[in-house]
Amino acid sequence: MRVVQAIAEIMKREGVEFLIAYPLNPLIEACADADIRTIIVRQERTGIHMADAFSRMRSGKHVGVFCMQGGPGTENAFGAVAQAYSESVPLIVIPGGPARGGAWVKPSFNAALNYQHVTKWAETVNAPGGIVATMRRAFTQARNGRPGPVLVEVPGDVWQEEIGDFEYRPTARFRYEPDAVAVEDAVDVLLKAERPIIYAGQGVHYAEAWEELKAFAELMEIPVTTSLEGKSAFPETHPLSLGSGGVAMPGSVYQHVREADVVFGVGASFTATGFGIRFPTAGKTFIHLTIDPTDVNKNIPTDHALIGDAKLTLAALTEAASERLGGKTRGRREEVVSRIKTQKDEWLQKWMPKLTSAAVPITPYRVLWDLLHTVDVPSSIITHDAGSPRDELSPFWTATTPLSYIGWGKSTQLGYGLGLAMGAKLAHPEKLCMNFWGDAAIGMTGMDFETAVRERIPILSVLSNNFAMAMEMPVMKISDAKYNSTDISGNYADFAKALGGYGERVTDPNEIVPAIKRAVAQTESGRPALLEFITSKEIEYSTPAVLDRPY
Repeated sequence: MRVVQAIAEIMKREGVEFLIAYPLNPLIEACADADIRTIIVRQERTGIHMADAFSRMRSGKHVGVFCMQGGPGTENAFGAVAQAYSESVPLIVIPGGPARGGAWVKPSFNAALNYQHVTKWAETVNAPGGIVATMRRAFTQARNGRPGPVLVEVPGDVWQEEIGDFEYRPTARFRYEPDAVAVEDAVDVLLKAERPIIYAGQGVHYAEAWEELKAFAELMEIPVTTSLEGKSAFPETHPLSLGSGGVAMPGSVYQHVREADVVFGVGASFTATGFGIRFPTAGKTFIHLTIDPTDVNKNIPTDHALIGDAKLTLAALTEAASERLGGKTRGRREEVVSRIKTQKDEWLQKWMPKLTSAAVPITPYRVLWDLLHTVDVPSSIITHDAGSPRDELSPFWTATTPLSYIGWGKSTQLGYGLGLAMGAKLAHPEKLCMNFWGDAAIGMTGMDFETAVRERIPILSVLSNNFAMAMEMPVMKISDAKYNSTDISGNYADFAKALGGYGERVTDPNEIVPAIKRAVAQTESGRPALLEFITSKEIEYSTPAVLDRPY
C-alpha cells in the first residue's frame, strides 16, 4: 500500500465522510477510489470553512478534512486555517509539499513551518513509514483538549512511496473532570451568590453538555447567557435565558453582566475580544470551567478554576448542589424569571419599530424578524457574517435547539458564513441551512455559491444589499466624500441565477415572507437559493452604547 492510499484508508476508519479539496493533490483520487465523497470548491478558503462547520455540527466527534495543492494552494488556505484556529475548531488540513530535498530551498513554501502559529499541531511526513503515527497524532490532537486545526504536510516525493500493510485503530476523545474539592468550592460560592449568571461557551457544544447545563441552571435558578460561539447551547425560549452576547446583545444580557456578583463561565475561554462580552471584573467573583488550563487567568482573574469536560463537570456540580439543597431548588425562580422577562420586554419594545418597519429601502432588522417568524427555527441552522450581519442577527435570532446557530467572532474574516452554511448542510441535509451576509462579504467568497449548485448543497443564502460598507461609513468620512470609498455594487440575485441557483431580488417589505417561502421551497427541491434584499444603510446596533440610552 502506498502512503496516499494509507491516508485515505485511515480517514475511512476515522469516520471521515467527505474530503473537501482544491486540486491538485493526490489524496483526491485516493479518497474517491476508497469511496469517500470528494467535494471540489472554487477556492481553498471556502473549502476549509465547510470542513470547519462539519466538525462543529458533529461536536468534533467526526472531523472535517481538507486537502489542497502545495505552494499556491497552501498559501491561499492560510486565512481560513487562521480563522479556525481562533475559533478552536477541530479539522485536519493535508497539503502537498515540495519534495524533501527542496523543502528548505527558496522559494518553496514550507507549510509545517509557516502554519505553526495558526494550528494546534503541524508536521511534515518525511519518512513514509511514519504516516500511520502521524495520522494518529493528527486526529488525537484535533479532537482532544482544546480542539483546533491540525496540518499534515506530505512532500511530493512521499505520496507514492510504499509502506506495506499497517495496523490502525480509530482514535478516541478523552474526558476528565476537576477534583471533588474544587467542585464543592464552586457550589458553595454559587449558593451564596445574590446575582449569579452562567456564561456558556462552545465547550458546551463540544462536550454535548446541553442537558447538563439546563439541569444545573434550573436547579440553581441562575440566568444563562452565551458567547457567540456558545449560542444555542441553552434554549433562548427558556425563562432563564438572557440571550447571547457579542458586540451587540439583548438588554437583559447587558444588565445582568453589569450587575452580577458571581460569573460562572462554562466551556468558555473568557478571551478578551472586541467581538464578545467585555466582562467588568470589579466586585465580581469568577468561576471558570474550561477544558484548557491556559485559559485560567488569561484575561479575567479566576477565583475558582474547574479544569475538565463541561458535561462531566456540570453533572458533578448538579449532584453536589442537589445534595446541599436537599433535592430542592433555591426558591428564587419567580423573582429571577420576572426580572429577565421585564428586561427582555423593555428591550424588545424599543427595537420593534425597526423589526417591523415598512420603510423602503427595507431595514435589515425587518428581514431578519420576518425570517425568524417564517422558517421552522428548530429544524434550521443559521450563521452570520462579519460586521453588520453579525450584530444585526445575533441579538434577535432566538435559537432553540443545540447547534442551530454557528456563531463566531474571535477573528472576523468577511465571507466565512457561506462555507459554514454549506458545511452545516453536509452534516445535516435534512435541515434548512442559512447564512446571512452583506454585499461586502459576497465579494470575498461569493463564487463558491456555484460550488453549492454543482455539489448539490441546497442552502439558503440571505443577502442584505445596501450598496455600501455601511458600518465603515462613520470612520471613513473623508475618503467617502472624496472618492466614494465605501460604495460597492452588484446584482446578486442575477449572479446566483447565472451560477445555476435560484435568485430573487426583494425591494418591497410586503414581499419578504413570500420570497422566503419561495426560496425555502427551492432548497427543498435540491436547489441552492439566494435572496437579495435591498436594504437601508443601517448603522444602529444593540450595543452597550445604545443600551445605555433610556428606553
